[in-house]
Amino acid sequence: MSGTEKAKAQAEQAKGKAKEMTGQAVGNERMIAEGQADQAKGNARQAKEDVKDTLRHR
Repeated sequence: MSGTEKAKAQAEQAKGKAKEMTGQAVGNERMIAEGQADQAKGNARQAKEDVKDTLRHR
């Protein structure tokens, strides 16, 4: 996985987790959903890069 893409994926996941936890703390359902969506985007970015790495190493 490219270093910058890996960092972006991890940052997106961390941002989403923080937003989700903040939403839970204040009882804001929209913020919780946004945090979960950010985490899903980070997971998708990481999965995409993992597939690219797998194809490169064949």
